[in-house]
Amino acid sequence: MGKVKSKRRQKMTKIALAVIAVLMVATFVAGTAMTSRGYAARMATGRPGAVGAAIHAQTSARAMCTIEVSSGRILYEKNAYAKLPMASTTKVVTAITVLENVKSIDEVVNIHPKAIGVEGTSIYLQKGEQLTVRELLLGMMLRSGNDASNALALHISKSLDEFSELMNQTALKAGAKNSSFRNPHGLDQDGHYTTAHDLALISAYAMKNPTFAEIVATKDTRISGKDYPRMLQNKNRLLRSNKNVIGIKTGFTSKAGRCFVGALERNDMQVVCVVLNCGPMFEESETLMQRGTNEFFMHKVLAAETLITPTHPDRFDRVGMVAEDHFYPLTEAEIKRLEIQLNDHDACVFLDDKLLIAVPLIPMEE
Repeated sequence: MGKVKSKRRQKMTKIALAVIAVLMVATFVAGTAMTSRGYAARMATGRPGAVGAAIHAQTSARAMCTIEVSSGRILYEKNAYAKLPMASTTKVVTAITVLENVKSIDEVVNIHPKAIGVEGTSIYLQKGEQLTVRELLLGMMLRSGNDASNALALHISKSLDEFSELMNQTALKAGAKNSSFRNPHGLDQDGHYTTAHDLALISAYAMKNPTFAEIVATKDTRISGKDYPRMLQNKNRLLRSNKNVIGIKTGFTSKAGRCFVGALERNDMQVVCVVLNCGPMFEESETLMQRGTNEFFMHKVLAAETLITPTHPDRFDRVGMVAEDHFYPLTEAEIKRLEIQLNDHDACVFLDDKLLIAVPLIPMEE
């Protein structure tokens, strides 16, 4: 009986081992298939999106968003998607909307009656005055003239409401989907709001316009006046205290609090910081922008006309080249986690399985 039981145990052991072996093979095959499907799904993803850093930087602002301009990548954020009033930082949208809809910034504007005596900050436009679009843009962006905002809006459109619709279209072009602009100056009004993230996207979009960038970096200037020239000093005091700051706009109402959009260029990198309802708006924006250019730098993720091989070659053994260098803001630690894959048409750069950019490949000769 003992021998029979021993043989039965041996037989059962062999069966168990065989079952385990089958299960291991099946698990390996399934895992490989899942990995392959995951890679295929990853390569099939649509447009690349800006990867957000999971960093909620210290700030007293009710909402904040700091991004790198060329990529739109979020570097730091806090409550960045809350819909809030934004006071005169609205004028960022007004300015870029004007620039995209005017034939010449040197054309003359006849001051509309609705642009005279507007409440709040003003450059004191008078009846019968004529200024150029450029002069009004300077008066609006440096001194935050609400009257200049209305004058520009009514030069472009038949009414303030019609111009506000243009502003909303401009915001959508910049990728801002959670904003509503109801006036060109930023005075408190029901239904007039943005988010820190939207305003950062719009500001980065605007900074790519050379005329806009020139105007918001202007420290002091002189424009026309009916009785005497108007001397304008930019309210953005960081332009005078920090040589790397290149814009953009201050704002304040009792409802919105102190708001600021700053721009800084350093280490071959341009960053924009938006703070909404922030007491020490200059100090905290400056700290965030400088921190961004210290912790991130523009890394060349794809080199022009250099043979690219995938990080994980597939069965197609693809190789390829791109026509231009491509850069992306990354930390030192992130660079080690980059992956490059190729499909039939594009070189795709991933960070932690998130698509950063997809660049068309140069057709290779057979």
